[in-house]
Amino acid sequence: MRKLTDYVVFNDRKLAAKYATRRIPMATLYEAYFDGAVDITGDLCELLRDRNLYVSWSLTPEHFRWAATHFLPEAVIHTKAQDRRIVREHYDRGNDFFEWFLGERMVYTSAFFTEPDRETLEQAQDNKIRLVCEKLQLQRGERLLDIGCGWGTLALQAARDFGADTTGVTLAERQTELGNARIREAGLSDQARILCKDYRDIPYTRYDKIVSLEMVEHVGVKNLVSFYEQVRDLLADDGLFLLQWTGLRRGFRPEDLIWIMFMGKYVFPGADASLPPSSMLTAMEKAGWETHSMENVTTHYHYTIKKWHENWVSNREAVLRTYGERWYRIWNLFLAWSTIIATQGNAACFQTVLCKNLDHYDRTRWVKRKGAVILGDRAKGYAPAWAESRAGNGAPVGAAE
Repeated sequence: MRKLTDYVVFNDRKLAAKYATRRIPMATLYEAYFDGAVDITGDLCELLRDRNLYVSWSLTPEHFRWAATHFLPEAVIHTKAQDRRIVREHYDRGNDFFEWFLGERMVYTSAFFTEPDRETLEQAQDNKIRLVCEKLQLQRGERLLDIGCGWGTLALQAARDFGADTTGVTLAERQTELGNARIREAGLSDQARILCKDYRDIPYTRYDKIVSLEMVEHVGVKNLVSFYEQVRDLLADDGLFLLQWTGLRRGFRPEDLIWIMFMGKYVFPGADASLPPSSMLTAMEKAGWETHSMENVTTHYHYTIKKWHENWVSNREAVLRTYGERWYRIWNLFLAWSTIIATQGNAACFQTVLCKNLDHYDRTRWVKRKGAVILGDRAKGYAPAWAESRAGNGAPVGAAE
C-alpha cells in the first residue's frame, strides 16, 4: 500500500515527525506545499484522487481565524469598494497569468464538449459560446448584455457570428483593456464594447438578451434578489436571460467545508453565493423570474479544468519566472483538485434559461423557436445550426433569421 511519503518530501522536520506515518489535515498539507515545507514529488493528480488514504478533513485553528476575519466580513458587507478591491486583486494580477492556463480564448468559465477526446479547449469554448447564443435565440441586431464578461470573448463572438450589438461589463481593468483591444482588432468596435463597471452601475437601458456566466457567485448571498431584480429591469419584457453558475451541493460533507475555505482564501475571495439550484431558483423567483430550462454541465467543467491544468503545467517555467514558485503551486493544486471536485459532486455547474414571469409573455417561443437549442435537442443525429455550413456573411445558419 502506498504511503504519503511516496508522493511528498517533508522539508520541515516537525511536520515529518508528526505526519509522515499518519493522516495529515488537508489544509495543513496544502499550506505546507504552498510555503515550501513540503514538496510534491509524486503524481499530484494521483495523490489527490487517493487523498482519503492520506489526509483528514479536520478544521484547523487557522480556518476559524480566517473565517472570522475574512469570509464573514466579506459576505456581510459586499460594498462596491470592497468588491472592486477583491476583483482587481485577483483578475488584474496579469493577463499572462490567466492565459497560461485558460489558453488563447481567455474564457474563465466551463466550456462545452461534444467530443472530449478530440476537441481542443478552444473548440469547446467556442461550442459553449455558440450554445449560449442559441439558447438565448439571439438574432441579428439584438442588444446583448454580458454581466461579468471577463476578457470579452463572448461579446466579441456574439457580435461577429450572430450579428448582435453586444456590451460586456467587468470590474477588472486588465480584462477591459484586452477585451476592447481584441474587439478593435476584429473591426467590431461599432458593434461591441467592454465597460469597466460594477454591475450595480450598469447604465439603465433595455436589452433584448442578457447573459451572465459564473459571475453571480461574486454578487453575494445578501445581494442575490436585488441582483436578479436589476437584471429583470434591464431586460425587455419579451427577452431572455441565461445564467451559468457553479454551486455547492446541498448538505456539506467535511471536504466541502475545507474546499470552501481553500477557494475563499486563495482563489475566489468574496464569492459566497455558490449555492445549490433550490436556493438559487428561490432568489430568482422572488425577483420575478420564470425558469424555462436548466442543464447540468458539471462534467463539461471536469474536461475544461483538466485542460486548464495541463496548460498550467506546460507553462510552469514561464509562471515561475514571472510570478514565482508559490503562485505556481497554488494554481497547480487548485486546478488539479478542481478536476476531482467536478466529478464527485462536491460542486456542480448549471446553465439556466429564464424569462420574466409575466402573464402576457409569449411562451410559444419554445415551440416556434426556429431550431434554437434547448434541453433534449442534442439527441443522436442532431446537428445544431452552428455545426452546419455557415451563411455567406459568416454567421451560423439560422442565427440571424
